[in-house]
Amino acid sequence: MGKTITEKIFEAHLKDEPFSGTQVISLDVVMCHEITTPIAIADLEWRGKDRVFDPSKIKAVIDHVTPAKDSKSAMQGKIMREWAKRNGIKDFFDVGKNGVCHALFPEKGFIRPGYTVIMGDSHTCTHGAFGAFAAGVGTTDLEVGILKGVCAFRRPDSIKINLTGKLQFGVFAKDVILEVIRVLTVNGATDKVVEFRGPVVDAMTMEERMTLCNMAIEAGGTSGVCLPDAQTVEYLWPFIQNDYAGKDAAVADFKKWHSDSDATYVATYGIDVSKLEPATTVGYKPDQVKKLSEVGDVVINQVYIGSCTNGRLSDLEIAASVIKGTKLADNVRGVVSPATPAIFSQAMEMGLLRIFMDAGYCVVNPTCGACLGMSTGVLAEGEVCASTTNRNFNGRMGKGGMVHLMSPASAAASGITGKLTDPRKFMIKKGE
Repeated sequence: MGKTITEKIFEAHLKDEPFSGTQVISLDVVMCHEITTPIAIADLEWRGKDRVFDPSKIKAVIDHVTPAKDSKSAMQGKIMREWAKRNGIKDFFDVGKNGVCHALFPEKGFIRPGYTVIMGDSHTCTHGAFGAFAAGVGTTDLEVGILKGVCAFRRPDSIKINLTGKLQFGVFAKDVILEVIRVLTVNGATDKVVEFRGPVVDAMTMEERMTLCNMAIEAGGTSGVCLPDAQTVEYLWPFIQNDYAGKDAAVADFKKWHSDSDATYVATYGIDVSKLEPATTVGYKPDQVKKLSEVGDVVINQVYIGSCTNGRLSDLEIAASVIKGTKLADNVRGVVSPATPAIFSQAMEMGLLRIFMDAGYCVVNPTCGACLGMSTGVLAEGEVCASTTNRNFNGRMGKGGMVHLMSPASAAASGITGKLTDPRKFMIKKGE
């Protein structure tokens, strides 16, 4: 019987199966940030086990509140940097060099096909875009990963999502994943790996695939995953070029991680993306999704463009193409956070940041702060945000605030009108 990519990865990393269905796997990368890791560090210190299994496999960053906004967040950063220094962790990204973890770490080439990756962060599933198994874990599992380089998981079942058709003008990867979550519901992929397949995925860039995998958790998934291919090789080539005779050889090697044609899935869904329109969430759950053309006049107070879902360069380019030459509507404020210093620098050189600023946006440093209501864009009670982030739970961006998730184009268009808006009226088709 054939195997899925996730089953192949687990088989290659299996260390033990202490109970039927529970598998202990070795880890290629353990990621750490300053919100969840200091608790694990403190507990390891208390137990007299202040050490790491392999400093080269630990990747650490301060990204959720940066720079520190108060004494508590400053202490979290202090704990991280002192721990990294004590344990010889070279890949530690402090203030000034830091970026949103799930954008920064792929950008640095830390993720490869077939890897196993954990982090104390639910959106670690982003890295499955590279053909890796990547999952968010709790503090205890993070501690064990840091100390021993292993993690226990239930034997993974997979759901296959076949994406067919052709995206309409003005429809993006964010609209696709919102539709997937609507179809699956917030519980539909619980304890499952969501495997994204089909010609639509094959045609996507790595940044678009990361958007898909990033929100697999919003359907309850343990991880999202795409099969590695030439797009993957192209993205990783600066980091792997010395390992292969050429790009074709790398593509051929990565095929060992492809799911077999007779692999077993617990469910298979087919979605024709040709029928999709620009979409948004409308309630406090990610599966409450509607077409923007159907939501009516929903007034907003803020636009947020950034996050590990849609803060990459292509996202900023899309948003800027909508915003150029316009102004934010009265009583609407805009916040843009490029996801990494490299993206910030590129956006500046391309003139994108000037476009945002001319429209009235506040451009801030790379940070996760607003996404989870910690800094740089928190909502007041009763305020509404058109956001490119990934989670719209009640109070997510601030107590009593409402978050509408959408693509960068849709968020940009909403900022112009002051209400949730289909972006296509502000977009120009190539050649026109």
